[in-house]
Amino acid sequence: MKRAVRGLIAHEMRAPGSLGRWVAGRRHGVREGDHAAPYTGPQTAMMYGLLFVAVVETVALAVLIPWPLVHGIVLVLDAYTVLMVLALHAGCVTRPHVVGADGSLRIRYGALFDLRIAGATIAAVRVERRYPDGGLIRFDPADDGILDLVVGSQTTVRVELTAPVTFVRPLGRRGRARVIRFHADEPEALVRAFARARGHLPWRGDRTPAPPLP
Repeated sequence: MKRAVRGLIAHEMRAPGSLGRWVAGRRHGVREGDHAAPYTGPQTAMMYGLLFVAVVETVALAVLIPWPLVHGIVLVLDAYTVLMVLALHAGCVTRPHVVGADGSLRIRYGALFDLRIAGATIAAVRVERRYPDGGLIRFDPADDGILDLVVGSQTTVRVELTAPVTFVRPLGRRGRARVIRFHADEPEALVRAFARARGHLPWRGDRTPAPPLP
């Protein structure tokens, strides 16, 4: 419980930084020579829809609630909701997945999930389009250690590892996965970036020719 509370507090403390980077057009953790892979495509419309509903609710309640104290409390709560939705989306935009120039991989979902994988641990990577049910993270230790990081009810990239890696869920629980499936808006470009960074890495794509290795 304490770990979950700490995770939520840490996320909220990162919110202003995410909004600031979004406004400034900067990205977090992307160095020169790295490949940044966005993943917000499937959720952008939903995020802006939530923002629209929150703003409409704020305006409606401002008109309907006659009591100043209640009106003030509701206004603060609604403004906080709008800020958090914006911060969540800003975090996802400014914290893309990263293919390192050294062949490493950083898989993220805003400030809620961050998994770094050393290049030496990666056995294979390929484009694999799946549409799993459920929320952001799906993990069953009995299911061959497969971790799904789902965005918009889909994953598009599969990474197979030589040994399990430890990941931390948004509320602090830990697990160990040997296969990670996640979404990238342009999965073929991400896989090509791996091929360029790690010339000996197997490249497998769905209906996309393998690029020449350097």
